[in-house]
Amino acid sequence: MSSNTEIRPPLPPFTRETAIQKVRLAEDGWNSRDAAKVALAYSLDTRWRNRAEFANGRDEARAFLERKWSKELEYRLIKELWAFAENRIAVRYAYEWRDDSGNWFRSYGNENWEFGEDGLMVNRYANINDLPIKESERKFHWPLGRRPDDHPGLSELGL
Repeated sequence: MSSNTEIRPPLPPFTRETAIQKVRLAEDGWNSRDAAKVALAYSLDTRWRNRAEFANGRDEARAFLERKWSKELEYRLIKELWAFAENRIAVRYAYEWRDDSGNWFRSYGNENWEFGEDGLMVNRYANINDLPIKESERKFHWPLGRRPDDHPGLSELGL
C-alpha cells in the first residue's frame, strides 16, 4: 500500500464499472478546484509528469494544482475512460479555461494512472495540448464545479 491509513475506493484491480467510477471521481475532484482536497487522492510519495513539470510527493502535487488553478480561470473538465487493466487506468480528457487577459483555451490531454492497493494514485503521466478558442466556441457551460450528469461527455460532444 502507498499509505498506512488511507483508503480511496474504488480499489484495484479495476472492472470496467469501477474504472469509470474512478475516472468520474477524479473529474469531480478536479472540477472542484480545491487543491488540498484533490491532493488527498494521491499517495504521499506520488510521482507526476504534467507537460514538462514534475511533482514528487503529495505536497508538490498540491502546490502544482494551486498554481494551475490560479492561472487557468473558469476551469471546466471532462474525462473519459480510454483503457484499464489491473491497477492502471488510461483516460483522455478536455478542459476549457481562460487566462487573466480573457483569452480562452481548450486543452486536450491523455493521462496514464497507476494506483496502489489502497486506491491512491502513485503515478500520473499527463500529455496536454492547448488550443486557443473563441469564447463563442466554448462547449462546457455548466456552473463552476461538478459537471451535471446530463451534460454530454467528450464522445457525445465530438471531442
